[in-house]
Amino acid sequence: MQRIVIVGGGAGGLALATQLGKTLGKKKLAEITLVDAARTHVWKPLLHQLAAGSFDTHAEEIEYLAQARWNHFKFRLGRLEGLDRASKTLQLAASHDEAGREITPAQQLAYDTLVIAVGSQTNDFGTLGAAEHTIKLDSPQAAKRFNDRLINACIRAQTVPRTAGSGRLTVAIVGGGATGVELAAELHASAKVLANYGFDHIHPEKDLQIVLVEAAPRLLAQLPERLSESALRELRKLAIEVHTNEKVVEVTEDSLKMASGKVISSSLSVWCAGVKAADFLTRLGGSGPDALETNRLNQLVVNGNLQSAVDPSIFAFGDCAACQQPDGTWVPPRAQAAYQQAMYLVRALPRLQRGERVSPFVFRDQGSLVSLSEYSSVGSLMGSLTKGSFFIEGQVAKLMYWALHKQHQLALGGWKKTILITLSEMLDRTYRPRIKLH
Repeated sequence: MQRIVIVGGGAGGLALATQLGKTLGKKKLAEITLVDAARTHVWKPLLHQLAAGSFDTHAEEIEYLAQARWNHFKFRLGRLEGLDRASKTLQLAASHDEAGREITPAQQLAYDTLVIAVGSQTNDFGTLGAAEHTIKLDSPQAAKRFNDRLINACIRAQTVPRTAGSGRLTVAIVGGGATGVELAAELHASAKVLANYGFDHIHPEKDLQIVLVEAAPRLLAQLPERLSESALRELRKLAIEVHTNEKVVEVTEDSLKMASGKVISSSLSVWCAGVKAADFLTRLGGSGPDALETNRLNQLVVNGNLQSAVDPSIFAFGDCAACQQPDGTWVPPRAQAAYQQAMYLVRALPRLQRGERVSPFVFRDQGSLVSLSEYSSVGSLMGSLTKGSFFIEGQVAKLMYWALHKQHQLALGGWKKTILITLSEMLDRTYRPRIKLH
């Protein structure tokens, strides 16, 4: 029986394990194993909400062990730290609890086909002080850590006299991409709710100052300019301070320093700018000619079938992979690309294992959506009915953003479970605080 091992339980990796479990694992045509260093999955586009505390993680988290049981695959807890391509085995690091006690020992795992989908991490570009004084919003653990510090800062701010012309609490966000823009709006909405739960001196315009810093000439630089302009207009309505064309060169405990000489005070700093794949990928499989090929962002270079050029039994997709399209462009590091690649591999892997020829993966850009919390959403959609893209905002865009989340839940749980989750979310809103307060 073929042993297919998938490393990384993000949106793409978990969807792939779930679908292969249903199609191959259930029929005993292959043994599917998912490996991840965490025990639960949270949809990455919702990290800004997790950071702001605007949803309960227990309602969103998917237990890998339960998902494996329901969908005919296995789950192994562990972090990938080595790969022996000659013997086709992975080396998984030992896992430990918060007290340092060992949960699982270092172990080996054999494979016939290996799929690497470990996602990406925030890239601080070596900026002085960024590693020590900012939280990088690239994982559920980091988002929870930011939320803890935010609540603590709000409690602390209650006792600090407010100085003239400045907020009692200043949150500085580095990076004006989708995550930074969404986080800024979500924090503003959360501040309004906090005022109703005892933080009566944390007013989103008077006592909480939100500052967004972007090195590019405009926000959402990778998306259409009209979308950028609409997002900027909405943020300014919320009195969020936006600085573009400002490169951060140093971060201290209480400030950001710009290349222009400008200094921005900050009570809490979060880094949302830039992405790269994990550093360990550059050493995976050995050194020199034995190593898997990577680019300057540490991404594994793959062909049109998402296979490593060095080893055809190894596949990679999502943010950790560099896949060039027939037109010379590269597949972007976006959630929709990872999902499309996962669905491609569901169909392609069985055929490639049988030695059949498979058409290369082609990314279909379906547009972009940016959520501005309860205030609005903006986006551009692309499809066969239009030439290029068309712009949407307001309630229509909010509905589309919600639909994307439901598509993810549908891929993992099917119609019945998605409907039950949706009903549960509606009931939760009637008796739970709108934000997490602990």
